[in-house]
Amino acid sequence: MASTVAPLNTDLDVPVSTTDQTSGGTAANPNVPVVCYSNLMMTANGMWQGDGVNPLEFSLPLFIVQVAVIVATTRLLVVLLRPFRQPRVIAEILAGVLLGPSLLGQNQVWASMVFPLRSLLTLETVAHLGLLYFLFLVGLEMDIDVIRKSGKKALFVAVAGMALPFCMGIATSFIFRHQVSRNVHQTSFLLFLGVALSVTAFPVLARILAEIKLLNTDLGRTAMSAAIVNDMCAWILLALAISISDVNSTAISALWVLLSGVAFVVFCIFAVRPAMWWLVRRIPEGETLSEVQVTLILTGVMLAGACTDAIGIHSVFGAFVYGLVIPSGPLGVTLIEKLEDFVTGLLLPLFFAISGLRTDVTKMRDPVTVGLLVLVFVMASFAKIMGTIIIAALYTMPFREGIALGFLMNTRGLVEMIVLNIGRDKEVLDNESFAVLVMVSVVMTVLVTPVVLSVRRPSRRLVGYKRRNLQRIRHDSELRMLACVHTTRNVPSVLSLLELSNPSKRSPIFIYALHLVELTGRASNMLAAAAAGASSRTTSSSSLPAATEHIFNAFENYERCTGGVSIQTLAAVSPYQSMHDDVSVLAEDKHVSLIVIPFHKQQTVDGGMEPINPSIKGFNESLLAASPCSVTILVDRGLSAAAARMSAEHRIALLFFGGPDDREALAYAWRMVEHPGVALTIVRFLPPEYRAAARSFSDASYRSGMDPRAQAPMSHSTEGKSELQMDEEYLSEFRVKNHGNPAITYADRMVSNSEETVAAIRGMDNSTQELYIVGHRPGEAGSPMTAALEDWMESPELGPIGDMLVSSDFSMAVSVLVVQQYVVVDAPVAAVPVPSGSDPVRQYVGNANQRPPAASTAYRGSPASSTTNSRWSSDTVGF
Repeated sequence: MASTVAPLNTDLDVPVSTTDQTSGGTAANPNVPVVCYSNLMMTANGMWQGDGVNPLEFSLPLFIVQVAVIVATTRLLVVLLRPFRQPRVIAEILAGVLLGPSLLGQNQVWASMVFPLRSLLTLETVAHLGLLYFLFLVGLEMDIDVIRKSGKKALFVAVAGMALPFCMGIATSFIFRHQVSRNVHQTSFLLFLGVALSVTAFPVLARILAEIKLLNTDLGRTAMSAAIVNDMCAWILLALAISISDVNSTAISALWVLLSGVAFVVFCIFAVRPAMWWLVRRIPEGETLSEVQVTLILTGVMLAGACTDAIGIHSVFGAFVYGLVIPSGPLGVTLIEKLEDFVTGLLLPLFFAISGLRTDVTKMRDPVTVGLLVLVFVMASFAKIMGTIIIAALYTMPFREGIALGFLMNTRGLVEMIVLNIGRDKEVLDNESFAVLVMVSVVMTVLVTPVVLSVRRPSRRLVGYKRRNLQRIRHDSELRMLACVHTTRNVPSVLSLLELSNPSKRSPIFIYALHLVELTGRASNMLAAAAAGASSRTTSSSSLPAATEHIFNAFENYERCTGGVSIQTLAAVSPYQSMHDDVSVLAEDKHVSLIVIPFHKQQTVDGGMEPINPSIKGFNESLLAASPCSVTILVDRGLSAAAARMSAEHRIALLFFGGPDDREALAYAWRMVEHPGVALTIVRFLPPEYRAAARSFSDASYRSGMDPRAQAPMSHSTEGKSELQMDEEYLSEFRVKNHGNPAITYADRMVSNSEETVAAIRGMDNSTQELYIVGHRPGEAGSPMTAALEDWMESPELGPIGDMLVSSDFSMAVSVLVVQQYVVVDAPVAAVPVPSGSDPVRQYVGNANQRPPAASTAYRGSPASSTTNSRWSSDTVGF
């Protein structure tokens, strides 16, 4: 025995006679090398033992190095391809090709030291274990009811996207069968090729749609539904192909394989699924699966794979069906969160590395065979696109969307790699055909994103609507708000703010509650988008992730308990770098007047502030710059506390310096003061050179004057007026409408610099205030009242006053609402066509965010502003 085992576990090229293998019943290939293993070569004795043995000659150190190299190469390619918006599967496949015989494998030292033949059995075993659990996760992501709910359009798109390329691929391959399938069984080759050409990679498609922000559009939902149907049909065809692909099998044995596979599926549906529902009902509300329950479910994955492997179908089929019958919802989300990072980040790249190690582009030597295989692939892809376009035309979809849908349905990925690897294992595909099909699949998937982005353009539309800020709407009219939350901790403070906004039948509030979820490529994120993207009010709560479900339930309970409120719950899944685009587009579509976003810091137990997620800060700043309507940033420092929410009286202070943002803050405070339990204190800060004429801003002088109700309401026209004049007009209108209201207190503060401003705010009775409302940019830019504060801001998105109120140097711990007004152009905005070369979403948001040059220039203190319209001009009329 010792003479047959290599001393250092090396590879031996020993010809083997063609005999039947007892395990598989297939003939062994005489050209396959025999690899001898030593059961004593698992771990090394250490580098200091002095025997001079290379640790990489032992199985465990070699396997660890291989995993590290594969994962590192994959992550590097993911980073390099990210600017091109390519899915991760492309990086994983290319990493395998890079490490395999096509490139680095050409170096014999690299091939024999890092990826020797003797190591591939261990690597492939672990890779297939990872593949087993990944297909289990794919089954968990899918909703088994989606076929019934998807509608006829998605069903016809899926059928046309499978039947036409399947038939076209088989027909073209049959015509050129003598050139493309010379060394393999032709019938099995045609069947496997047809399956490989007709599949659509559902997991890859979902991530592409999320990346290019089409997941929640009609096009995205149609593509997702069709891809799920396509994926399920592909697994059925794959099981059929495997059962009849064995050349030596008889018709009876193939029939038994099919019947056994059907029996397995029936058992999973009528035995495993009810058992899982029973388990879900036994989990107490608010609790998760126990360790024993998770272990049993994960063990079931391996048992399911073993069953289908014993039947004669590949083991991944059993894992996929097992995951498919597990109910989506808390159970499925919990399993995904526990498995996904380890499986997709560490184990799955091993499978693609194995595929790459098998892909040898140097084997593509016959130009006729390569050219014909590429032609077959192109013809099948063209058939899928044409079939999708025909169905889209029947349902009156635009031609460009039909083309985009056709390319989306051509997304390749894991399923095709599985089909090709199984075909190669069963010797249905030779090395040349395998390498060609892998490379053309990569090319097709690479083309999907740029083609869809270039073909699908937003339609021309009027992007202007006048109710973009609170100052332009009546304080007792309907208010449309978009309330954004990142975590469940943001919900109580947002609900408290909504309660202070005085929702009633006379002044109703329509709220779009948006759960912002960071797109990290995780399936749990995709579940949140798929389940809550269109309208979660009609979606079963069992299909939502736990955090999203808790947030939605909180808002819906508030709606049931409060009159004058209508709430629609939504979820947006996007990277934080572009999340502001999603929020802006949604606000534009829903004609929202105000967006509420939480601050990126939260209060700690000792009263300090700590960051939640640094990316939220960038999101807030980007939204302030790109929003198509007014925006408020809510800093929660006690507003969400139960005592504050249950209090009968709520004291609010408005710090008014002037300018559009402060007028918007006053408009919001005007709506709040209609609440019977709100007491409002307005403090106006004025420079010493301001000359008050006729009346002051103090409460006593104001009430002793003439009855302001006899005055006519003020106009909102801004043409030819300075910011100070507009401040005076709006404040006067506020006094007219609220004359004699005991809940409102007025005060003036004369300050000449930032130090006096800080001292004046510190001198207020801050212990009784529950909420401060301030403008994002108070007063004129460079005003001495706030100029020094602007130089020391830690959070510029809050503005100088808001930043000072939440700073650690300020002793108060009160909540702050920072308001930024969207300045509306009085002239109508024309429809703006989107240039073909620009990014559609950014161009669309840019069109929606057109501010008037005159007003914004006057407010922002441009040098072009005239002296007559200066913020503190001497010829203006005061109170």
